[in-house]
Amino acid sequence: MQKPKPEPLDYAGLKHAAVDLLSRRDYSRHELWRKLSPKATSADDLEQVLDELAESKWQSDERFASMFVRSRASRGVGPMRLKQELKEKGVDGQTVSSAFEESEENWHEKALEVAQRKARSIGIDSPDFKAKLWRFLSYRGFSSDQISSAIDTLLHESSE
Repeated sequence: MQKPKPEPLDYAGLKHAAVDLLSRRDYSRHELWRKLSPKATSADDLEQVLDELAESKWQSDERFASMFVRSRASRGVGPMRLKQELKEKGVDGQTVSSAFEESEENWHEKALEVAQRKARSIGIDSPDFKAKLWRFLSYRGFSSDQISSAIDTLLHESSE
């Protein structure tokens, strides 16, 4: 038996749904629009709700981007991947740049940290150590400069 489709939401219902979503975590404006547009009776109501939430600072792409960068960087994700993910979430380039400027992350150190953790599982003596580590760090979103610096440092430390 199929569930009946829920009734489309008017302005008040959309605002309630948006606040409910934002009470759990931050969302970009684009993410909120994508989640709420199938439920909206009109696109104008949805735009009005999103504008109102942005004006009252309940929703902020700037806050979302800086929290996203800080959170994902702490889990070992590199800057190139973070920029791509933010772009996919509908955050504009200027906001992304601001979030990275605001971030006090040293990406070379972060790449070395991630490389050191991964090197334990690969084993520095492995014949294709460099290739595996390069591929892994590249997937994580680090630049080639950051990767080569991390690998060189690791190899230098291991030879001492």
